Amino acid sequence: MKALGPERIVEVTGARVVRRGAGGHPSRALIDSREAGSGDLFFGLRGDFADGGEFAPAALAAGAWGVVVEAASAATLEGEGGGGWVFAVADPLVALGALARAWRRELGARVVGITGSVGKTSVKDIARTLIPGRVHANEENFNTEIGLPLTVLAAPEGTDVMVLEMAMRGSGQIAELAQIAEPDVAVITNIGPVHVELLGSVEAIAAAKAEILGFLPARGAAVVPADAGVLEPHLSAAPRLVRFGEGGDVSASGVIATPGGLEARISAGEESEIFRFPFSEAHNLENALAAIGAGVALGIPLARMSRGSADIGFSRLRGERLELGDGIVLVNDCYNANPVSMRAALDHLASVEAPRRLAVLGEMGELGPGSAAYHRGVGKHAREVAVDMVIGVGEAARDYDPDELVATPQEAADLLAAQLDPGDVVLVKGSRSAGLEAVADELTEILDSKGSS
Repeated sequence: MKALGPERIVEVTGARVVRRGAGGHPSRALIDSREAGSGDLFFGLRGDFADGGEFAPAALAAGAWGVVVEAASAATLEGEGGGGWVFAVADPLVALGALARAWRRELGARVVGITGSVGKTSVKDIARTLIPGRVHANEENFNTEIGLPLTVLAAPEGTDVMVLEMAMRGSGQIAELAQIAEPDVAVITNIGPVHVELLGSVEAIAAAKAEILGFLPARGAAVVPADAGVLEPHLSAAPRLVRFGEGGDVSASGVIATPGGLEARISAGEESEIFRFPFSEAHNLENALAAIGAGVALGIPLARMSRGSADIGFSRLRGERLELGDGIVLVNDCYNANPVSMRAALDHLASVEAPRRLAVLGEMGELGPGSAAYHRGVGKHAREVAVDMVIGVGEAARDYDPDELVATPQEAADLLAAQLDPGDVVLVKGSRSAGLEAVADELTEILDSKGSS
């Protein structure tokens, strides 16, 4: 953030300097005063229950370079000299976004923005590995109106490409993030009934995701599924399209299983290269095609991207594979869930060679009035693909028509510990609100205690 000194901060955010600090520039932006230290610029954001500006004195006391707060909070920090800079603004969140946009422009890095109903994080994880050069991307769930600008501001000088996941819960939010990120390439992974409770229909979800297309430059590109479905009417807004998947501009053929993964020939125009991936799921091959499509849109040769394919790793709780002893494998995929990702995960579970395949399924959130029907559909799909046992967790999971229904993740872990046989494979999946990450933790502890007794 070397170029974002006090004068530039004032220019970009419209801030009023209430108190002057030392010279130089901030080295990091943050919103948690407990993490503040030398060189930090603290943004006092207003939340549902508190005004973050109330914690500005603590940030300054910890040695922060400066704070950005609302006028009322800034008034308590007036005075000459002593401590760090105090900037007063109308809305610190707006100021955070404006400063991030300024830094994005200062860096001059190319930006890939990724949105969609399913697979955003996996596409981000794959793209950050395959795209060569100095690549900066979101960590964990830093994909919101707060997390995305913090991610941009954390990009170091010399960054070549930023790969930015963009989350959405309502209309206008993708536009808000795209206004900050100013993407050169927009990836829309797919459209499904995610957040339909908030937006009302899949068509409305498509319109909200497509907001990103309006922020592409004249030489920009949109990377979309070959079969775009309800997204198709919005694609005329894109200056250029790169379609991925069967029949698209970027496609896979000759897919074969390998020890610990799969191999595929990826084709894009006149180019064709063998990629060796450390995963075996069909839906992650589709995610890889989307990520490769982003690289193609940036003009990166397939040969360069293929070099990194074996090094792909995924964020925690997204298809995380845990070996529990006696050949038992648990697939920890409980960061989020919706009807599309549930079916994909169950398809993969059914494809795994094992004596038994078990699925521990929690609620899929934010599905609106059709929630029960969506859950019934997923339960029916589990039976159709011959999953051997379905354990539902929580009242909403009753609609899966599970073989066993338990109230809590702890009870699910207890049930698994009593029933697992050597070689079993277990999928654990549900919306984050279901808290199913506790299943793996509790089950590991139970099995460890049994092994040591």
